[in-house]
Amino acid sequence: MMENELTYWVALTHTPKIWTKRKNEIIVYCFNLGKTIADFFESENFLGMELKHEEQELLLQTKKELANYAFLVEELLNQGYSIIPITSQEYSPTLKANLKYNTPIILYTKGNKQLLQENAIAIVGSRNANDKSLLFTDNVAKKASSEHKVVVSGFAKGVDKQALDSALNYKGQSIIVLPQGITTFASGMKKYYKQIIEGTVLVLSVFHPKSPWSVDLAMARNSIIYGLADEIYAAQSDDKGGTWSGVTDGLKKGRSVFVRMPERNEKCANMTLIEMGAKAADMEGNPIHKTTEYVLQEQSSQVVAEPTASYQTTSVDKQIVDLLNKGEYSSKQIIEILHLSDFSTQKLSQHLSKIDGIQIHKIGKTNKYSLKVKKQSEQLTLSL
Repeated sequence: MMENELTYWVALTHTPKIWTKRKNEIIVYCFNLGKTIADFFESENFLGMELKHEEQELLLQTKKELANYAFLVEELLNQGYSIIPITSQEYSPTLKANLKYNTPIILYTKGNKQLLQENAIAIVGSRNANDKSLLFTDNVAKKASSEHKVVVSGFAKGVDKQALDSALNYKGQSIIVLPQGITTFASGMKKYYKQIIEGTVLVLSVFHPKSPWSVDLAMARNSIIYGLADEIYAAQSDDKGGTWSGVTDGLKKGRSVFVRMPERNEKCANMTLIEMGAKAADMEGNPIHKTTEYVLQEQSSQVVAEPTASYQTTSVDKQIVDLLNKGEYSSKQIIEILHLSDFSTQKLSQHLSKIDGIQIHKIGKTNKYSLKVKKQSEQLTLSL
């Protein structure tokens, strides 16, 4: 695409206060008329498109700044960056398929653009991931690399950074999705210069090229990580934050999501995500099917729940017991997982106190519930 044409694409992309979905509607409108984005801006009435008064004013202001955008485009191209509009054949088809009308208008990249066409996985998780989660990440990245799948990384500490490092260690390929403008990643470009030149790394940003890192951009970046991937692997998630939001959104959209099966009593929300429909995965990233048995090796000091006959009082009680047999949950989590719309948290807490065999654990200001347990020195086997 000609440099002049890219100027108009960049201008539309960074027009403020107009949602991405609306900008994509403008692009589709132009396409249906057989016109370009340049035609849209240069026409007197924006090709006759029905626009709100506020939209017209914003676009007219952008039109006045075209010279600045032209200078930005020239600067980026001279520095070796690529600008990929959504209509380009170089654009990721996976990202468009997953995000649809919320797909970013432009990708700013440096490195091997062919990686956008390859099968890819995203490995996501906590910044403060435990050793099990980091080992899971390493194993999944190793497997992906052996299968010639690209590993998508958000370049945050913890799971993200481990995913990138492991992919490169196993001679794989990776896409680094930035939470900032691409020109502000100078230290990272220098660190991964060799891999960028060799074609094993693509650095990508969807934000204004000169935007500094920010929390808001880090959160917005997450949807791009998930969108670029054919499969999502969650190593470790809390019950809030970027990983939780990304995985739950993926589940709502029917995405292929695998979550590491947590150890018994491990403090994370992995089991909750599995209960919500994510596929349980073993430490190698392989799915654990319901027809198989998942065996956990535990020390003699560890425990296993001992259900009693009194648990079978109602179908709701049985559902609660089956859930608590897998770990500790708050009353709010139990309501959400089992869809107990007839219960408030207070009402459920009162109900749980009447079920024989359920014990309460005070964790900060929150009560969590589990089954009373007995010692077992043998191997623990849970049927899933």
